[in-house]
Amino acid sequence: EVQLVESGGGLVQPGGSLRLYCAASGFTFSERRMRWIRRAPGKGLEWVSTISSGGAYTDYARSVKGRFTISRDDAKNTLYLQMNSLQPEDTAVYYCAIEGDSTPRGQGTQVTVSS
Repeated sequence: EVQLVESGGGLVQPGGSLRLYCAASGFTFSERRMRWIRRAPGKGLEWVSTISSGGAYTDYARSVKGRFTISRDDAKNTLYLQMNSLQPEDTAVYYCAIEGDSTPRGQGTQVTVSS
């Protein structure tokens, strides 16, 4: 069974940082493109970032480019999202997903940016 378990969220002040984690199991993680997506309060799902299998290629939404960094550790079956210079508009539930999945599989992790 495919499982994606997100963690690392929390409450942070504007300008702060967080690192999100996604533990993957039930599939060959190293062979799949992975992405982070988010859902802000009252809004739909928004793509945040994608990383290729092997990690050589990354892409970011314009709203987070230069502030967020996606990475992966295939030996640990773990996906990461380093988030710096967080702003209130980054407040959302963050999910990791396998590229091609139409909906998130996990519960997500809440990120709240507020003073």
